[in-house]
Amino acid sequence: MDGDQSLGGFNTAGLAQIAPNLQGVVDAGDLSGFVTLLWRKGEVAQVNTIGLRDIASGKPMTRDTLFRIASMTKPITSVALLMLMEEGKVKLDDPITKWAPEFSNMKVLKDPTGPVDQVYDAPREITIDDLMTHRSGLAYGFTSVGPIAHAYEKALGSPIGNPHAPDIWMARLAELPLSYPPGDRFHYSHATDVLGFLVGRIAGMGFREFLMERIFQPLGMTDTDFWCPPEKRDRMAHLYRVNPETDKLQDVSFIHEDAPPAFCGGGGGLISTADDYLTFARLMLNKGELNGVRLISPGTFDLMTTNQLTDAQREIPFMGIPFWMGQGFGLGVSVITDPEKQAWMGAGSKGAFGWPGAFGTWWQADPAEDMVMLYLIQNSMPLGPEAASQLATGQRMGGRVALPVFQKLVYGALGK
Repeated sequence: MDGDQSLGGFNTAGLAQIAPNLQGVVDAGDLSGFVTLLWRKGEVAQVNTIGLRDIASGKPMTRDTLFRIASMTKPITSVALLMLMEEGKVKLDDPITKWAPEFSNMKVLKDPTGPVDQVYDAPREITIDDLMTHRSGLAYGFTSVGPIAHAYEKALGSPIGNPHAPDIWMARLAELPLSYPPGDRFHYSHATDVLGFLVGRIAGMGFREFLMERIFQPLGMTDTDFWCPPEKRDRMAHLYRVNPETDKLQDVSFIHEDAPPAFCGGGGGLISTADDYLTFARLMLNKGELNGVRLISPGTFDLMTTNQLTDAQREIPFMGIPFWMGQGFGLGVSVITDPEKQAWMGAGSKGAFGWPGAFGTWWQADPAEDMVMLYLIQNSMPLGPEAASQLATGQRMGGRVALPVFQKLVYGALGK
């Protein structure tokens, strides 16, 4: 092997820069630790385990550390629905009221930031496609501003963990007005949670049960679930945020459930590891098949990773930034459409796809490079009403700046 080339065709010296750069973020007190993994051309090229999964007990990050992956759940939920589509049980243009009559006769806010009682009749029903592309008109409290943001919080509780069983939660959500008419625009929302519960109703089983039986067990993803059983809790990374008063990391971990929760949210509920998610990402990179297990056809994969947003919809900022410069959104994943324009957000080839999570986790599959990048941290961001409008304020951003550093160093090690 050429002395300058490491596994996967990376430049050895380039890869060697990643760990010390990320270690600096831990040393500065911005994050507790990282697990990063690079897979390229059939092999794992690098794994970094940096810092601590549990600061109080001094336990280090390990390759098998468990992370709350938040919205990295969404692509898995989207694949589950597409599996049912291929079985002929659902179509993208089906109205969701076929399985969720709660969402009949929806109302739309006259002003998305205005009073929740000033509404008009939705011009059409929400479709499966609307849910998959976040064009349903549904919302999150944290992506909304004004009275509707607080109405979401009051009706539904936390976007990731709440006490409601699926049917009660769906009924409560359906009582809230839509922020925009269905199909109008990308507005990040509980749409994928709804999608997951629809998967369960269409398949005639619990959503968690469907994922276990149809995705995780066939793929050997033994560490991926909506809860962490007692025997695995020592491996769980704690969730931290920088306390603004002490300027130190504060443990804000979720309380462990005694059993899988009633609310298994397809929008953000999963716990997983680097190697488990690598399995899913490699299946995606391989157009829906891995190790003899096929979940979706190549044609469905192509549809999933093709931008569905109109040019006008991509002009609208997301989370207060021009997020869609050089990228679009398919069925449950973002996809790079112009690497030059997208470079301000990260790095990747045309056609690279993925989706991040609220606690700072991120992944990307890059077909042009035959590569998967995984980046796992546990950095809590506020998810209360109107939080997205304040994302850039109120906490040290060193933990968030580390991701583009990682991305650019990886592509730099490929000579890009």
